[in-house]
This record gives sequence, structure tokens and C-alpha cells, in this order.
Amino acid sequence: MENLTPGATVRITQQFPRMSGTMVTTVEGVLVRVGQEKSGSWFAHTRDNKVWIDRVELRKKDGELVVLNLDRFSAVEVIEEPKAETTG
Repeated sequence: MENLTPGATVRITQQFPRMSGTMVTTVEGVLVRVGQEKSGSWFAHTRDNKVWIDRVELRKKDGELVVLNLDRFSAVEVIEEPKAETTG
């Protein structure tokens, strides 16, 4: 997650193991937000008694906002680095 920068265009592929086989889904968009957030899990006994989850927010081409929880089955590919802002 440390190499992900808001403004970058990324493709995230996630795998969901199931008894009937593995489901795979892919989402592409511009990173809006990257970080860790509390899960709200009441049974976890970690920092602040919550489970911390790697979470990203993407804006797809059609404007839809998508929030994804990243795990060991997630693959993140940077398609385009953020455009540098010019000052003039």
C-alpha cells in the first residue's frame, strides 16, 4: 500500500476463494483515498480493540466511487502514475 498514491490510475484484481471455486473480480479507476481503517469488529483484540483493514477508494470512469478492502488475495497494478501539478 505504501507505493499507492492518490491520483494514480490502478487496476485491482481480487480473488474470493469459495467451496465451488474461486471468484475473481477486477476494478479500474483513479485512487481517491488510500489507508487503513477500523473494521468495527467487536471481537478483535488488536490496536484500539479493532481490526485494521487496508482500504482504498477508487473513482471509476463513469464517476462511481468504489471502496475496496485489500487482502492477501488482492493484486494492485498501477496503470498510470498521478499527473504532476504544474505551478505557473
